[in-house]
Amino acid sequence: MFDSLSDRLQDIIRKTSGNDKLSDDNISDTLREIRRALLEADVSLRVVKAFISKIKDKVAGEEVTKSVTPGQQLVKIVYDELAELMGGSNTPISTEGKPNIIMLFGLQGSGKTTTAGKLAIKLRKENRNPLLVAADVYRPAAIKQLQTIGKQINIPVFTVDNSSDVRSIVSSAVAHAKENGFNTLIVDTAGRLQIDNELMAELVILERLFEPAEKLLVIDAMTGQESINVAESFNEHLDVTGVILSKLDGDARGGAALSIAHATGKPIKFIGMGEKLDALEAFYPDRMAQRILGMGDIVSLVEKAQENFDIESAKEMEKKMRKSEFSLEDFMNIQKQMKSLGSLDQILGMLPIPGLNKDARQEIAHVGEKQLKRIEACIQSMTPEERKKPEIIKSSRKKRIAGGCGIPIDEINRFLKEFENMKKMMKQMADMTSTMRKNPKKMSSMMNMPGGLGALKGKFPPFR
Repeated sequence: MFDSLSDRLQDIIRKTSGNDKLSDDNISDTLREIRRALLEADVSLRVVKAFISKIKDKVAGEEVTKSVTPGQQLVKIVYDELAELMGGSNTPISTEGKPNIIMLFGLQGSGKTTTAGKLAIKLRKENRNPLLVAADVYRPAAIKQLQTIGKQINIPVFTVDNSSDVRSIVSSAVAHAKENGFNTLIVDTAGRLQIDNELMAELVILERLFEPAEKLLVIDAMTGQESINVAESFNEHLDVTGVILSKLDGDARGGAALSIAHATGKPIKFIGMGEKLDALEAFYPDRMAQRILGMGDIVSLVEKAQENFDIESAKEMEKKMRKSEFSLEDFMNIQKQMKSLGSLDQILGMLPIPGLNKDARQEIAHVGEKQLKRIEACIQSMTPEERKKPEIIKSSRKKRIAGGCGIPIDEINRFLKEFENMKKMMKQMADMTSTMRKNPKKMSSMMNMPGGLGALKGKFPPFR
């Protein structure tokens, strides 16, 4: 997502940092490079023109702070304008209506039906009780696809057998929702290969009859600038309340996300970040601007962790660390929870690591994932008892484990030694955290104790 644009903008800003100040003379080349980078990222020409014009005005205006470096000035200006370009701030989904009706529409192949399932999962996490409504009666596989998704995520799908009357289907779904306690209806409407009068007429009728709280247009981010024309056409007929960009993880350019909000004046509410049914994120323009400029997105990462990590399990893990009872089984459970945050590449992309471009990030992620898989294979070759008590793994057991996972014994020895060192470090950190909670004044003295944190530096060579 935005990899090429992100690398280009960060490189342009680094070059600008060498100037004494930002002026009309030295900013013209920089703006030319930014313009080229945006166009190559498939951002609409009119959007690029407006964006560059605003940056130029800010550079020349009084808003530039004199006490910072030119690079910092430019980062602040570009960040502000990028965030504004993508909508300025997050717009939460409406919960109005009894039931709350959310109508999804878009062209065929935009990922609309899959997005309906993703949205249902997200709303359920927010304590909503969603019902999926199969209202695409024209594509033979659409209803079956939605039913399959509903089974996977354990969310009911409302259908009316052998009916092609969309108005009757939605009306029956509303009645069913009221009778059975569903407070949110997600209506998956029919798509077309292209925009036509028949499609629009059907959607307009549904809108007027049921007055949905949300009319969300699902757009495939990989369609590039054509997505802007699609968005403008749907918005003209239906006055959409927001946009969901699907498949954004598969588009290295991402120009659609930088263009649609500006072109339609309607917010991007969600972005699809993968094929998994939980891979739908609320869209925050400011956070996305941070990611593009290499500032990371710690807030989103923390929110993901809060969603996916079990608090009670974490407390139990902390107790084990303090008692030095942390086992290889616990280590595997942590790995599983980490995977729920996304790939290592995605996690690194959300961390503010200066100078880490796409190629370097992917290389680090590739090596890291490879090592984690080797560790996982090693642990899976152990018996349950060995995972709970690694200290019992002696020579004969190591030979058996090595034969099971295909990893040399010297690497297994190194891993077990590193695991023991890690347990000691985790115990010290858990003790330190506990002490700080009870008596913050003791923290500084613990830091200076022999064998404190400073003594742990360099203790853990990589497991290869």
